Amino acid sequence: MNAIAIDARIEAIASERRHGRRVRFTIYFVALALVAWSVKAIVVDDTDWQRLFGSSLLSTLKSFLDVDWSLTKDLWEPALETVLMATVATLAGLVLSIPVAWLGAANITPLGKTTYYIGRFLMTMSRSVHEIVWGLIFVSAVGLGSLAGILAMAVRSIGFISKTIAEAIEDVDPKPVEAIRAVGGTRFQILIFAILPQIIPVFVGNMIFEWDINIRRSTIMGLVGAGGLGLMLFRQMAMSNFGGITMVIIAVLVLIVFGEVVSHYARKAVI
Repeated sequence: MNAIAIDARIEAIASERRHGRRVRFTIYFVALALVAWSVKAIVVDDTDWQRLFGSSLLSTLKSFLDVDWSLTKDLWEPALETVLMATVATLAGLVLSIPVAWLGAANITPLGKTTYYIGRFLMTMSRSVHEIVWGLIFVSAVGLGSLAGILAMAVRSIGFISKTIAEAIEDVDPKPVEAIRAVGGTRFQILIFAILPQIIPVFVGNMIFEWDINIRRSTIMGLVGAGGLGLMLFRQMAMSNFGGITMVIIAVLVLIVFGEVVSHYARKAVI
């Protein structure tokens, strides 16, 4: 290759790199312009700046900081109810998740693609609908109270637990399955002796994790009349008791920390 060809090749590479830089800078500029426009349209134009920097903001913050400690004695029962709701909902969701995972695991689903798609649809439907929406549905079905919250969280838990279990079943080592099948084992024996021992760590770990999540969910279930600390929070909001709202939020934070600690040590002990 002569010098002219080499120079032409170098110039082509340099030109290509300059073009690439121009394209990247253009993309960055357009993205930055879109972000700036979004901030102006959503934040700047729609914010009540007079209220934000006025005296009402400081007075409201002062009201929230004036914690209503007198509510402490009234929070023990809702806090216990919240934990019990989360526990029962997790157990119910686990029981309901087992048949859904069985249908949604491609390697053990009973009727091929038909039941596989049914199982996957149930997983998707459970995860797609927010627990507040499930709560509203069950409150209208069974009335106000903890039962509606438990049912809502149980149905919401199906999507996560069944999906992780189904994927764990699909990823099992096929050798034990083939060995039991080779000696004439039934589907039930394959499930119990070849698949279940391999997925127990995932099964238990995800159940504990879902319980930890349901602790958080149960604290807001009361906003739709489903009991627990959420109901206490809703009542304080309805009475405009800002100090009481802060007290309930503190109780929720303590409960969430409790759930984190319990789930951490439970995972270490079981898995």
